[in-house]
Order: sequence, then structure tokens, then C-alpha cells
Amino acid sequence: MPKKTAAEAEETRRHLLAVARRLFAGRGYAAVGTEEIVRAARVTRGALYHHYRDKEDLFVAVVEDVMRDNEAALRAVLARHAATPARALLAAAAAFLDLSERRDVQRVLFQDAPSVLGWRRWRALDAKYGLGLVRGALEAAMARGALARQPVRPLAHLLLGALIEAALMIAHADDPARARAEIEAPLARIVAGLRPARVRRGARP
Repeated sequence: MPKKTAAEAEETRRHLLAVARRLFAGRGYAAVGTEEIVRAARVTRGALYHHYRDKEDLFVAVVEDVMRDNEAALRAVLARHAATPARALLAAAAAFLDLSERRDVQRVLFQDAPSVLGWRRWRALDAKYGLGLVRGALEAAMARGALARQPVRPLAHLLLGALIEAALMIAHADDPARARAEIEAPLARIVAGLRPARVRRGARP
């Protein structure tokens, strides 16, 4: 494929993805059909099916796009607090809750994705983008003595599970802001409880 054609094809793919993300986030997966997507993107159905097998395949791409954006935002938070790893975990957890309050993130990741993709596939995607991030943050904190040494893999799964449950509670709450306020303190206590006793007594993390 000539370079120009390949570049145009990639531009079309990304444009379709952006349009689908906006529509799915706005009204939900079930309410948006492929005809609406191609009309809004001003492309043919052939262009849609050249890049995506069907509507569900396009939705998976949207889910991954949202997850990649979230991952990048959380990595930036962890990097800003790299000098204090335990605080970095708390800041990243708070940032994740901030993201979970966004309507587009709620709709795509925590309302539609579990039902459209099924629980197992949805959690596999979430682990793909989130588990390594959590594990890396825990390892960094343990290396600095900010967290007690313990097996990292199961702890990363447990902490990621707590974050996802918090996000689900926020996404399905009648008052998401209130749900987030209620969740943040217990989540912070979970992270704080992982610190060695000397750190909990006031030493620098």
C-alpha cells in the first residue's frame, strides 16, 4: 500500500474511533447503530468494515482507547510523585476516582463494557492496561521502604480490584459525587495500611 494511502487509511480509522467514542459515551452502546456512526463520520459502511469487523469490534477499540488515555493520565500522576512512592499511590488512586466521575468513562468502561464484552473479557482488558501500572507502583514503593515487603502480584490484583469496585459504585450511583466522597477515605486507609509500622508512626514514606 502506498504511503499516502496507508496514512489516509489510518486517519480514517482514527476518525471512526473518535466519532464512535463520542456517540457511545453520549448515548450508550445499545442506542447507537453503525448507520449513525458512518453518517456522523461521513464515511461509507465499507470503510467501517475495512477497519472493524462489526459494531462490537469497534466498541472494543473504543474501550481500549479510553483505557489507554486513563493509563497515560495515571502514569503522569505517578511520575509527578515519584520521590514519595506511598503518596504516589494515594495520588494515583484519587486521580483514578476523578477519572471514574467523568461521564464518558462511566458510560463506556463501567456501564456498557461489562455487559457488552462480558465480565471475563472486560476484566482481561482492564488488567492489560491497569495491572502492570499498579504492580509497578507497588514495586517502586516497596523498593523505597514505603510499603511493607510482600508478594506483589496478588497485592496488585487486590488493589486493582478495589479500584474497579470503587469505580463501579461511582458509575452506578444515583449521586456519583457523593459516592466518590464516601469511597475515597476507605480506599486511602487501605493504601495507608500497607505501610510498614515505622512509616505509619510518622516517618517519611
